[in-house]
Amino acid sequence: MKRNLENLNKSRNKQFYSCMIKVNSWKLMIFQFFILMLLPSALYSQTINQTIRGKVTDKDSNQPLPGATVVLQNTNPVIGVVTNLDGEYVINNVPIGRQSLSISFIGYHSSEVKNILLQSGKELIVNVEISEKVENLDVVEVKAYSQNGRAMNEMAPVSARSFSIEQTERFAGSLGDPARMVGNYAGVVMQNDSRNDIIIRGNSPIGVIWRLDDIEIPNPNHFGAIGTTGGPVSMLNNNLLSNSDFFTGAFPAQFGNGISGAFDLKMRSGNNQKTEYTGQIGFNGFEFGIEGPFSEKSKASYIINGRYSTLALMHKIGFGTGTGSAIPYYQDVTFKVDLPTEKAGKFSVFGIFGNSSIDLGADIEDTAATSYNMADQRTKFSASQNVVGISNLYFINQKTRVKTTLSGQLASDKAEVDIYKLSENRMQEFFRSSNTQSKITLASHVKSKIDNKNNFGAGVSISLNNINFYDSVFIKRFNRFIPLHNTNDNYLTYRAYAQYQYKFTDDFSLFAGVNGLAYSINTDFAIEPRAGLEWKLNSKQSLTLGYGKHSQLQPAATYFLQYNDTINNQYLLTNKNIGLTKADHLVLGYSFQLFNNFRLKAETYYQNIYNVPVSPSFPEFSMINAGEFFNIPSTDSLQNTGKGENFGVELTLEKTLQQGYYVLFTTSLFNSKYTGYDGVWRNTAFNSNYIFNVLAGYEFKIQSKSFLTFDIKAVYSGGKRYIPVNLTESIADDEIAYDYTDAYLNKFDDYFRLDFRIGYKLNGKRLNQEWAMDLQNLTAHQAPFLQGYNSNKKEIYYSYQQGFYPMFLYRIQF
Repeated sequence: MKRNLENLNKSRNKQFYSCMIKVNSWKLMIFQFFILMLLPSALYSQTINQTIRGKVTDKDSNQPLPGATVVLQNTNPVIGVVTNLDGEYVINNVPIGRQSLSISFIGYHSSEVKNILLQSGKELIVNVEISEKVENLDVVEVKAYSQNGRAMNEMAPVSARSFSIEQTERFAGSLGDPARMVGNYAGVVMQNDSRNDIIIRGNSPIGVIWRLDDIEIPNPNHFGAIGTTGGPVSMLNNNLLSNSDFFTGAFPAQFGNGISGAFDLKMRSGNNQKTEYTGQIGFNGFEFGIEGPFSEKSKASYIINGRYSTLALMHKIGFGTGTGSAIPYYQDVTFKVDLPTEKAGKFSVFGIFGNSSIDLGADIEDTAATSYNMADQRTKFSASQNVVGISNLYFINQKTRVKTTLSGQLASDKAEVDIYKLSENRMQEFFRSSNTQSKITLASHVKSKIDNKNNFGAGVSISLNNINFYDSVFIKRFNRFIPLHNTNDNYLTYRAYAQYQYKFTDDFSLFAGVNGLAYSINTDFAIEPRAGLEWKLNSKQSLTLGYGKHSQLQPAATYFLQYNDTINNQYLLTNKNIGLTKADHLVLGYSFQLFNNFRLKAETYYQNIYNVPVSPSFPEFSMINAGEFFNIPSTDSLQNTGKGENFGVELTLEKTLQQGYYVLFTTSLFNSKYTGYDGVWRNTAFNSNYIFNVLAGYEFKIQSKSFLTFDIKAVYSGGKRYIPVNLTESIADDEIAYDYTDAYLNKFDDYFRLDFRIGYKLNGKRLNQEWAMDLQNLTAHQAPFLQGYNSNKKEIYYSYQQGFYPMFLYRIQF
């Protein structure tokens, strides 16, 4: 029975691949083009200007800096302004196109914001944080420093970088998705073309932490199952995001309950002076958004966007989609409201609500094996993710601020899996599930800039979790359904952290912190020290060193899995006392600014993973591989005796966008191993060993109001590890069986993919429009994804990664 449950994990994963179906994409683009022709044309002027405005603040205290100078580069005569008492600035009548800003303030390091795109349909809001100098010399410093991908989090010296939302669209193949975009960075491998699960330094995707506006959120993707972190379509609307951070190891103490990496995403505020609109058609659906002030006298603002599945809408109005009966339905709404007050600080209310569903293989004539559903199988799957929060940011004084957040989350998924028995002309019910998980969290964080050398932060949070899991699988030898979960329970999680930064000089800094994690399911807990050093050797070179101990709870479904004791005719929760998985991260980094906009960065790392749950019944099993097929393994009686280790070297060569073009080259060479219950070292499911990414793009300015962009991406990596199918046992059992003696020993053929994107941006007097075509897997290279077994044909088959897939985008802003 246990092996049947493991095989279930291999087969039911296809329900989570969901909506990236091989469709007739040309029909989709024709439909989109037809819609666009119905839109009114705009009157264009020869000279088009727009406004740049924002706020300049102290990076550590977040206090406004009145009197800071903001200069528009490359202007003659020089165009510049000084910030007001609130640190705000406004530059009017700026010509559209790429613009750069220089920001300076007495006693602070000067900074640059390079090559930001100003368009006619929206004001450009650029908020800038600058750092106070440690050594105030009697010399006027005129050199300005560009951040050039440096993380916004001041406590992160290693394995961290910031990314702009423009990059989520500019990089070919990213499709406006932050997870797909970071797949281009060193240390990151994409697990599956049709989903956005990411493997960081050989770790499972379920080890990734997602944070939005300082709260941890569940899987932020449509068609995502509870406990996983990926999906085919992101619920994160990049039109509402601001510049954010991404971490690949040894992350600061404020991040906990994850051993792989972390996203620290920020939602932008709506325009508090002018009402603006956005419309969009593309991969993520039909979209409409509005933002603006509540009144002319108030600085309060709102922003809200809604999206609906493009293919679902096409189907509803009778336009053929080419997907047969498998229509991916999904919709989401994202909003944020900011309410500043004079005495009580700033209140913010934000939320994401989304749901999705699909019926794969509903037509018996359309049940061939694909990378979205097993052969001769029908999968009905639906999911929803809902997050809402209210926060208050209050400044106790000019150096100390407190942010308190109350948030609520609700996630659910339902699945039905049936198998066509063609020779018997019937349908065999195989799997049923209905799961709900909710969480209410109260969190408070304090940050204090003690002086220009010392910074301190601390926080606590408590979460009340409720789970309602029910699922069962049909076991052939029992000729009945056996429950895996039948649980309605509550538990608490507790988090606390403290972190500290000391700047010996402007060139040498120390970072230290500690994170605490506990939960009420059992008595296990973790105290996790973190530390780091940053040494700027000179104006171009720096060395960094970081260490962190990290821990992670097992997915809730693992703790509450039922073991069927057939002797005593009872069900037992044999996993409820398993402990946290733990890891030590050690990272050494070197950065060399070759030129003003061209840098080299190298990091080498070692990760020691221990306390991993493994199974006495299956010596090759380890929870370190959970996430291989985007669902949670159903294995009982686990013990925390497994180990793992990851080590490797990463290289990044990056020329940021300047003079119309950019280049990014990243490579990672790594090894990822684990031991099961038998203590034998094996490859993890994610040990592809190497990956190379090359990206480049060029932007042509056509006259003064339009731009033509070309972007290309090539990726080459080691093939996916797999467990081979045992054909003899599969035929005997009349269901798929695997040869576990060769678990992850072999790899499929190496993976290659070439993506190309072409875009055209046109600015009118009061609106701007954009057209783009993303041509994914331009060479239609076939990359194997998994082995399967067809019980009707009694043969092994292969499923492949996504083939050639064109996608069109249209956006209008006014």
